[in-house]
Amino acid sequence: MRTVTLIEAPTSAGGYAPGQEDGPGALLEAGLIERLESAGVAVQRAGRVTPFRWRPDADNPRAANPGAVIDRAGQVAALVRSAPTEATILVLGGDCTVGIGTVAGLRDRFERLGLVYVDRHADLNVPDSTLDGALDWMGVAHMLDVGGTVGGLAALAGHRPMLSSGQISFLGLGPHTDFEAEVIADRQLHVVDVQMAASDPRRSALAALSPFSACDGLAVHFDVDLVDFLDAPLAENTDRGVAPSLTACGAILSELLADARVRALTVAEFNPHHGAQDGRTTQRLLKILVSCLG
Repeated sequence: MRTVTLIEAPTSAGGYAPGQEDGPGALLEAGLIERLESAGVAVQRAGRVTPFRWRPDADNPRAANPGAVIDRAGQVAALVRSAPTEATILVLGGDCTVGIGTVAGLRDRFERLGLVYVDRHADLNVPDSTLDGALDWMGVAHMLDVGGTVGGLAALAGHRPMLSSGQISFLGLGPHTDFEAEVIADRQLHVVDVQMAASDPRRSALAALSPFSACDGLAVHFDVDLVDFLDAPLAENTDRGVAPSLTACGAILSELLADARVRALTVAEFNPHHGAQDGRTTQRLLKILVSCLG
């Protein structure tokens, strides 16, 4: 039997707009805990981050709401640190910056932690490389301590960088900015692209795990914007085109979580207001999470 420690992170502080702060509550109201328990999973609720609804931040146009982002990611890190070591930690976000907290909280538990970043975006931007100021597509840059990041966020684990280049693998990566492309090339980051994720989900998951033979612990970050928005309108980001279906993403997650080294799954960018009003879209995501964890 798997034991899941559940952490709620209802914040959209790092996003482009509000919505993701309601994701954790929507999944819980739809019966996530009950469905997990029916699947034989023991669920322990570990706590809830102070909610934050996105707001414009004219004082910090290149890195909006930095104080709230740092604070909420820090709360996630503290809850992760206090979770039982034998449990699988499920962090329900919230925007992608909550994943920085997951990694920061796990960092000292393992000799070498690996992160599988299941996302259509690399999140390798920094405030000076983009105009929109949304920190949720800068998360990996902060974990790798790319030059120009927000100091308090990059130092969340107590030391910098949180991860080295060999400790992260991208799965499902699509188009990225020129700045991100330079970082990927310069640091020789491991990439499994969105086309492979869509055409062969299980093989893409195994390919994403391949750099981690020396890792004794793994975290999985799942940004639901990897899912084709026309198949399942789950995400804040409404991009559509060549992308895996929700079913294919479920197969990816099931393959990843079959690895006994996985100690945490972060689910990010779920905006329940984009789906069907009768809750069918939320139920589809819930079913995938129960399947891969159960």
